[in-house]
Amino acid sequence: MKTEYDYIIVGGGSAGCVLANRLSQDPSVTVLLLEAGGSGRSIFVDMPSAFAIPMASKEFNWGYYSEPEPGLNGRLMDAARGRGLGGSSAINGMVYVRGHPGDFDEWESLGAKGWNYASCLPYFQRAESWMHGADDYRGGDGPVGTCNGNNRKNPLYQAFIDAGEEAGYGLTEDYNGFRQEGFGPMHMTVKDGLRASTRRGYLEAARGRSNLTVITRAEVDHIGLHEGHATTVTYWRYGKCHEVSARRDIVLSAGSIGSPSILQRSGIGRGEVLEQAGVDVVHELPGVGENLTDHLEVYFQYRCREPITLNGGLDPLSKLKIGIQWFFTKTGLGASNHFESCGFIRTRAGVEWPDIQYHFLPGAVRYDGNAAFDGHGFQVHVGPNKPDSRGHVRIRSKDIREAPEIVFNYLASEKDREDWRICLRLTREILSQPSLDRYRGAEIQPAIDLSNDAAVDEWVRNNVETAYHPSCSCRMGAEDDELAVVDSHCRVRGIKGLRVVDSSVFPSIPNGNLNAPTIMVAERAAAIIRGEKMLRSDAPRWQPTDAEATQREGIAQRPMDADMLRSAP
Repeated sequence: MKTEYDYIIVGGGSAGCVLANRLSQDPSVTVLLLEAGGSGRSIFVDMPSAFAIPMASKEFNWGYYSEPEPGLNGRLMDAARGRGLGGSSAINGMVYVRGHPGDFDEWESLGAKGWNYASCLPYFQRAESWMHGADDYRGGDGPVGTCNGNNRKNPLYQAFIDAGEEAGYGLTEDYNGFRQEGFGPMHMTVKDGLRASTRRGYLEAARGRSNLTVITRAEVDHIGLHEGHATTVTYWRYGKCHEVSARRDIVLSAGSIGSPSILQRSGIGRGEVLEQAGVDVVHELPGVGENLTDHLEVYFQYRCREPITLNGGLDPLSKLKIGIQWFFTKTGLGASNHFESCGFIRTRAGVEWPDIQYHFLPGAVRYDGNAAFDGHGFQVHVGPNKPDSRGHVRIRSKDIREAPEIVFNYLASEKDREDWRICLRLTREILSQPSLDRYRGAEIQPAIDLSNDAAVDEWVRNNVETAYHPSCSCRMGAEDDELAVVDSHCRVRGIKGLRVVDSSVFPSIPNGNLNAPTIMVAERAAAIIRGEKMLRSDAPRWQPTDAEATQREGIAQRPMDADMLRSAP
């Protein structure tokens, strides 16, 4: 087996598969992709509606948990991360949300030069094959297929969209296009009835190239440094230690938990963290593992007055029938993640772009795919998407078998707690609109007095769940930013030949799910590494008219119905 390559990519997940494809397009270079997990192949990975199964599997999930979270009454929070080719794109909910243009302009304002929306949009387009074809915002022939589902006939989807409009928030035809704000259909990474993971979209197209080597079951121990240059990767495979070297770059794409852990085991990070873990400090870089950010969400759950929800298909026989139809035809309920309508709104007056996201589900289920209660119901997943609170990832020792210390520090700021109070009140108001009267039964949760701040805070602490969006733990930033880990070319500061390309480099968390921006970052980073001329788009973005802006300010400032806050409709 060869032991020297031009590029070594550590991690075959959402970003790593992109990089493996794009870098190996140059036949004059050799590329090695190292993945700790397996092939990433499973019928349950490919079947969109079965995503709860691989997420719960040790084969496909690293199984991380946080430390007891002080802001959540000491709860340990699940921190599921994908393991195997495709990474988290093989176990996620397949929701395709790029984020708001303002999120990427914010990145540049935080020191990530060149990562504004106009410079990122072409790489979102390059990655995507949108079911309706290309336009100024969407891609038509990229590796990742996206669609807006196949179950739109369920009237609950449209009723939720109508409720958002009745509450005054407006509509959007394409929240990944011209206008994010408003209510409309939701998009998913599904193509031809199959999950469109990066393994399927990017890696399978490149596996036949002679200059690309893929090694699975290879868990990276550390990066070897020589005179300030990253030169080698040491990894374990089936109990044997191996070392490979890179002529050009080593690229870490192990995710927001894995990438900072590998850097720290390599002696790169905050000195006291490394010393406590028994690792010699090779390069002091205090931002490694810091700034960890995540989204939280809760479920608003209601009983449904009509037997039209997914709860009617959760018994074993119905699941079998759905599975058989999908297996032979790749159609039916098995071909959807069932999040087929959504909304994006702002918490308060003065917020420049939406900071609350809604996923609507025409069923009341738990994350394991089982019914939340007997009978029919529906639910809305909701949470504020621009939290202030920050946590960390820190190794405990140099032993790769020991999971790192993960602390998200959820709800540490008063602003975050207030965002949740506003979020729940706005959500109940939306779900109280006339469009849902025909279907809405009793509120199962939260079913509390939302006018009572203390009651809201306690309910959130006890019931909030992660949206599985860890990010920002190796953040990109300017040279004078002490906590920036990589520069705008994704190069680790102070180390030659070493880059980080995954969601850990986000300067701030976007307003939306993270798979789409992670893929975009990998596409743009690959273009940077290859020395391509960088693309830019002048596509306009939506701005509210003066009348719309005035209306939205009025919505944000209007008093809510006291009876509605105290008890659900």
